[in-house]
Amino acid sequence: MTAHTPVLRLFPILIVLVLSIAGCSAGGDVRKPIPTAFIAAPKPAQRLVVMLPGRGDDLASLQRKLMAETIQGAWPDADVILTGLTLPFYRQGLTAKRLHDEIIEPARSRGDREIWLAGISLGGMGALLYEHEYPGQVDGVVLLSPYLGDKAIQEEVRSAGGLRNWNPGPPQPIRADTFQRELWRTLKDLSTNPSRAGVFWLAYGADEPFRAPIELMSPMLPAGHVLMLPGRHDWSLWTPATGALLERIRTDE
Repeated sequence: MTAHTPVLRLFPILIVLVLSIAGCSAGGDVRKPIPTAFIAAPKPAQRLVVMLPGRGDDLASLQRKLMAETIQGAWPDADVILTGLTLPFYRQGLTAKRLHDEIIEPARSRGDREIWLAGISLGGMGALLYEHEYPGQVDGVVLLSPYLGDKAIQEEVRSAGGLRNWNPGPPQPIRADTFQRELWRTLKDLSTNPSRAGVFWLAYGADEPFRAPIELMSPMLPAGHVLMLPGRHDWSLWTPATGALLERIRTDE
């Protein structure tokens, strides 16, 4: 598999997303570049945070929810790029490639010292898929209530006794029928690669609808990189979780 293999051929998977993720999906014109908004750091910039929205949100939602201000409240030395990487871009099947070509690689070319990728729900899945396709290209990954696929693959992992014991079989090119297994393979690989696991940070809610699959993943990360807070799968959780998780990362540095 190359880095240019289409990441999601999503027609069957879209059914799973529609059934599994609450809220309306945001639109977007995939013929145009990924929508972005750049917010400069209030202090001399030392890093860049690229934010991916959840399924029901878009660039305007991230702006209304003051996500850049939340990030910079914890990291005043961070430039922020909010994105409109919405469901139509995932449906196109080139999510990771477009994210890399249009946002991450240009940032690297500008000489940004650190690049962090953050994603909410569907955006968390997008961040994991980016790491699958372009491992090591970002310095940190922040996952807020990540969506991790449907129940069948989760039950397979659970029945095996967890990710450390689960056998995903040989690697396969990502297609509609293999994408979830490859996503979970990426998570399993963290159990044997502590340095890679150390770039991931995770926050989720105690009353999450996705708490069970998230807690299949969370033991793969250092304990201090996992934060569970009161809340459900909505902005009343994600805004404070973003600030709290970034503060924890800052104090850990």
